Formats: sequence, C-alpha cells, structure tokens
Amino acid sequence: KNKRIAIVFEGRDAAGKTGIINVIKRHLMPKHINYINIGIPNQTKSKYWFDTFRKEMPKKGEITFFDRSWYSRATVEITMGYCKKKQYTSFMNRVNAWEEDLLKDGIELKKIYLSITKDEQNSRFQARRDDPLKYWKLTEHDLSMASKWDIYSFFKEQMFNRTSTKVHPWVVINSDNKMIARLNAMRYVLSSFDYTGKKVLKDKKWSREIAEYDI
Repeated sequence: KNKRIAIVFEGRDAAGKTGIINVIKRHLMPKHINYINIGIPNQTKSKYWFDTFRKEMPKKGEITFFDRSWYSRATVEITMGYCKKKQYTSFMNRVNAWEEDLLKDGIELKKIYLSITKDEQNSRFQARRDDPLKYWKLTEHDLSMASKWDIYSFFKEQMFNRTSTKVHPWVVINSDNKMIARLNAMRYVLSSFDYTGKKVLKDKKWSREIAEYDI
C-alpha cells in the first residue's frame, strides 16, 4: 500500500526491545524493513539530533523499527549526563511538533514502551552474566543505568506526561514475561493499521496505561 511506517521501541536495558523487533520482522520481506539502532551518537549526531533520525525514516512501502530512538535524549542521555540540560529541554519542547511534521509527511508513527521491574531486570542481567553466548550483552553502561533506576523513572514519567499525545500516544507493555510481551506488541501493531483480511478485536482497548493481557 506504499505506507511509511515507523515503530519506536523504548525501555530499560534487558526489557526485550531487540527480541520483540526480531519476532515481528521475522516473516516480513527484508527489502521492505529497516532496523535502526544508532548506539552512542558521535558529536555531529548529538548536535543535530532530530536530523539524525529524520534521515532514517522509512520510504514508501517500508517499515522502520527503532531499537531506541530519539527518545533516548528524554531518558538515557539525560539520566547519564550524556546530553546537556539545554539539549534535553530543547528536545522536550520540540518533539511533539516534530512528530506532527512526520505525520504530515505521510509517516505513520507508533510508540511502544516496554516496562520491566527491577527484580526482572536483575534476573536477566544475571542470566546474561552466566551465559557464555550472552555475557557480552551485559555492559558497564547497563549496570550504571540500573544503579540510577529512580532517576531514570523520573525522566521516563516526564516523557510520558509531555509526549504522549492523542495523535502519537505511548503504549506501555508489561514485558516481565517475554512471550506475552511479544504477542501483545505484535497484536498492537496489527491492530494499528488497516490491511486486507484484517479481523478487528473489539474487546481490546489500547491506551497509555500498561497493556497486560491473557493470551
């Protein structure tokens, strides 16, 4: 249908962002999808923050998955001191209008936040530490972020309060159970767009609140 779809996945370390993206895109045509994770931005990307992500937006007929996104500035960067307070304030003041411009340009944006408890995060960190195939996934940055749990929580709530709009709401999915989180994320994505053969689930209502369902 030549749609331009951008799906943002945010959440704490070990919340399952990459795993959920992999599940959703597993049966899609590779030439029509993009996976974006810019990692630690260099000085240029950090300075021209919105331009950095604007360049990664999907073309017609594409879906782009953001494994962390421009919202890193509203959570990770400000929590860890990777950006200046002035940069954070500028971002928060501009992001809603910027996303409205994306919509005017034909980009359909969905924002998903994966919520995880501190105990579950610790459990997943330990599992990574003990696994010879995954130990490399646990970094000093992850541990440092975890030690700032309450600070991150404060900025996360600020992000929800300021940037969850009627046009582009945040949908929060409980991800303590990986399988249920993956199914709920896929269900939300499928419910958000029209397509041939779609069956509407009238008994489910998605909102800013935590979406936790028995599947």
